[in-house]
Amino acid sequence: MQRSHTNTKNYSLSRVQQLREAILLTFCDPMPAECERLQKLPSRRWQPLLTWLDTSGLALYFLDRVTQLGRCEMLPPAVLARLQQNLVDSTERTSSMIAESTAIHLSLQKAGLSYAVLKGFSLWPVSVPKPELRSQLDLDFLIPAGSAPEARRILEARGFRLKAICGRSWEFKAGTPGRASLKNLYKPTLHRSVELHLETNDRGSDSLLVRTEKLCFHGVYMPVLHPVDLFLGQGLHLYKHVCGEFWRAAHLIEFRRHVLTRYHDTAFWQELRTLAEGNLRATVGLGVITLLISRTMGDFAPEELTCWTSDPLPIRIRLWVERYGHQSVFASHPGSKLYLVLQRELERAGLSAKRSLSHALLPTRLPPAIAQASANESLSARLVRYRRQADFTLFRLRFHLVEGLRYLWESNRWRQYVNARDR
Repeated sequence: MQRSHTNTKNYSLSRVQQLREAILLTFCDPMPAECERLQKLPSRRWQPLLTWLDTSGLALYFLDRVTQLGRCEMLPPAVLARLQQNLVDSTERTSSMIAESTAIHLSLQKAGLSYAVLKGFSLWPVSVPKPELRSQLDLDFLIPAGSAPEARRILEARGFRLKAICGRSWEFKAGTPGRASLKNLYKPTLHRSVELHLETNDRGSDSLLVRTEKLCFHGVYMPVLHPVDLFLGQGLHLYKHVCGEFWRAAHLIEFRRHVLTRYHDTAFWQELRTLAEGNLRATVGLGVITLLISRTMGDFAPEELTCWTSDPLPIRIRLWVERYGHQSVFASHPGSKLYLVLQRELERAGLSAKRSLSHALLPTRLPPAIAQASANESLSARLVRYRRQADFTLFRLRFHLVEGLRYLWESNRWRQYVNARDR
């Protein structure tokens, strides 16, 4: 089921943002009039749009959508050919990831381990109609903490090596990563990445792993989260990114499609409410992203979801969505720090932030290495790597300074805005 675009409020968007909005609104049914902005758009105007489509994860979803609608004439021939080649490359890349995923599944199952797939392929078909359309860089698995050593052994037998541990997440890498660039975003790569997310052993009946379901995916029955757990996890994952500097608008499309798929499933919404309603982070998180999508693409969610999520949101959080939501959705990489305005209002509502405001404005640590030293690295290669790291560090420093100043300016304007509304 599709819901039509009903959001008629006049937003102050730049010309670039209006074109990005037109792309996003092509996913509404029927397409609203704003989408006609794309008709006969010169090729030179499409170049920055293609960059945003790549970084937002929407490129292949958009190609699939205009193909379904029979509206490929909206795209200049060179743009259409570029997206079609991206799809060919992504299909090959996805096939390789599916083969890797299948091999890991069989190894985990042979070892008798309890586990579940997170995100990625588990979103098919309710959120992702075709896996090759989704921009996916790694494979994620949830396992009991006690099974981590055995799972590590299995991955190492397949050539993976543990590269980092962050909280309860273990990150494994295999192969030599090529130079990261949008040009290579869709192409097959020998570099592979897997993340193990450890579930503590003290969750008892609250364990996500005690009620998994089987999903037949390319000939293998893989364990996935219970439908309600899957939906809640997807929503909170999107909410986490909305509360950050930059996020992919494709996540918004995927969540919206999930809601529309379940639209008339009253029992599903009742079970979700029973599971999440006592959790402030869950109710506010689902409310924020549901309201954000509604304000961007029109009403789409059933009352069984909105009545306890978006409708009761504190007024200041609703105002942030109204004032800054579009800027968040249509932002260019690397994003902005306007989410910090939202963070302050979330704290007012009782949700603590993971990082203090001062650390978020200007981190005290250098950014992580973007390239690792290879075996027998030559002096020239080392100098190139150092130069790339220095450029990246300066890029991040400029971002923090520019966006930090912008936040301070907007923070003052925000106080004036909400104070005027409170009078």
